[in-house]
Amino acid sequence: MNKNYIPLYRKYRPQSIEQIVGQSHIKKALSNAIEMNRISHAYLFTGPRGTGKTSTARIFAKSLNCENGPTISPCNECENCKNITNSIPIDVIEIDAASNRSVNDADEIIQKVALAPVHSRYKIYIIDEVHMLTPQAFNALLKTLEEPPENVIFILATTEVHKVLDTIKSRCQRFDFKQITTDDIAKHLRYISDKEDINITDEALLYIAQNSAGGMRDSIALLDQLSVLNSKNEAINVDDINKLLGRLSFGLLNSLFEKIENSDQNGALGILNDIYNQGNEPVQILSNFLEYLRNVLIIKSTGENSAGSIIQLNDSEISAISKSSSNIEVHQIVSLIDKCSSYIKELKLTSNPKLWLDIAILDMANLTQNSKLEDLQKRLSILETSEAPRIVNVSAYNTPPSPVMKQQSSKPVQKIEPAKPENIVPEQPQVQEPPLMQPVETEPEAAKQSANTANLNSLWEKLLSNISSIPTRAILSQQGYPIIINQEEVIIAIKSDSWLKKFTQGDSYNKSIQNAVNALFGIDVKLTLRAPQAGDSKLQKEQKTSTPDDSEDEKPAPKPALNFSKPPIESYEDEPEYDLAPEPEVEEQGIENSAPDSKLGSANEAIPKSVNPESSFHSDNVNMVMDLFEGKFIE
Repeated sequence: MNKNYIPLYRKYRPQSIEQIVGQSHIKKALSNAIEMNRISHAYLFTGPRGTGKTSTARIFAKSLNCENGPTISPCNECENCKNITNSIPIDVIEIDAASNRSVNDADEIIQKVALAPVHSRYKIYIIDEVHMLTPQAFNALLKTLEEPPENVIFILATTEVHKVLDTIKSRCQRFDFKQITTDDIAKHLRYISDKEDINITDEALLYIAQNSAGGMRDSIALLDQLSVLNSKNEAINVDDINKLLGRLSFGLLNSLFEKIENSDQNGALGILNDIYNQGNEPVQILSNFLEYLRNVLIIKSTGENSAGSIIQLNDSEISAISKSSSNIEVHQIVSLIDKCSSYIKELKLTSNPKLWLDIAILDMANLTQNSKLEDLQKRLSILETSEAPRIVNVSAYNTPPSPVMKQQSSKPVQKIEPAKPENIVPEQPQVQEPPLMQPVETEPEAAKQSANTANLNSLWEKLLSNISSIPTRAILSQQGYPIIINQEEVIIAIKSDSWLKKFTQGDSYNKSIQNAVNALFGIDVKLTLRAPQAGDSKLQKEQKTSTPDDSEDEKPAPKPALNFSKPPIESYEDEPEYDLAPEPEVEEQGIENSAPDSKLGSANEAIPKSVNPESSFHSDNVNMVMDLFEGKFIE
């Protein structure tokens, strides 16, 4: 081992604020703090690895303790500067929190803080990876960090600032180190290559910078590794880097993509076997191919001209990708990326990676050909599983959609022309008739109660259908029954005491039922949920069918009852022929706007105001309309 050899990342570590690569905002802030003599007692440096946190902490300590300082340009010649450069812990103590993380280590720091610096102005503690300290150690340092002795400064460095207690962060001045740009890394690598006489192409240096994730230390370490391939006759290129790192070349990735794009499974497996036999790991193969697909997606989405600054490939590689991806759609590339990332996760867990690698390539080779069909299958599945919108009746007097009405929504309505019989009465002069949908009051009391009960049951069914929660609807239909349902109030009896308690005390149950009641009538209606009582059957028989505006004192004069004896029409084809023969004459009692001896049979004839309560006559046209639309007269 050559004891004089120093790794490049240590040899070219910056020794002054000006030599720090990137981080211009931090360099300016620290320089101004030194020049203005506004030095804080605690600093927190955070950011990704290899971005210069520890180097900046050392440079800042030099600037403060240099014999010519405080200065932004330490001399690096005095004893204090040399001790810091050589990591001699006299007045600048570096502590690795990963191995000194207990509360006892924190107590030791607190005890030594009280000692004055030996040769320097400040006693500086640089605690690296400070997030590794235990909560007990953090809490032990709290008071010291907040009010340290006059000549003591703490510099904390971490890559995971979210693990540092907020009470610690609030006592420090925080500086966030950013990833170093690719251009800055490439320029610094060229500077080191020229200093060390490393024959390497600019393209290779740019490739190193792209694969360093913004960390200067990683890129310098890779350059140091590549320096053993240095040759005066031939410069180090990208292929040498790929071979050294086990990465796939652009040509292999492009050939594999073309086979997958054309669904050439045999060709894709052939290229895959060649790559695998070269000693490449399955995870590394798919990871490289995933990065290639990312470049394909960017070029396909943004175009050749604008993609060069993003993916930083050379012009020939961009042109090759653009040509290869000319017959593939963007959504197909996204599908390949999704599949590739899923198989990378699977490879990290399996005990047979080669098997899953072959499956991944075959699956991706099939995906581009069938991606449009797959998209159609997903859409069809969504359409099949989605629920149709539910119709909510907002009025208490709307009837549910009949089979005829459902049929009307799916096919054009046919105009029905009833056949004209031969014995039709000559047309009478047109007489204005009252509205057909007039309330009637001619039913006997027993029939009226039966109709009220039917109306109550109909409203109950509508109310249940308006409840959006399926469990609430099912439980209410089993445990409850209606007592009163009208626009003034809704009373529902609950059979079980336990469910009554849940319905009345549970906000979700009660709110769901209240919303259904309000939707039924279109207004806010009082809702009462109670236990069954003795007089419930009487209240059900007295259920109102009139609107709230009807008055009990003012009852209309008797009107002819309407006949609803005909069964509902299931379809237009089954509609019976209507007999338009004249109806028997009805004794007139104060008919207004009608001629003498008029008869009920024509659609244009007047309807008398009152008839015998036991009779139920109306015109055939009225009967036809009522049967067709399942109408009824209400009051």
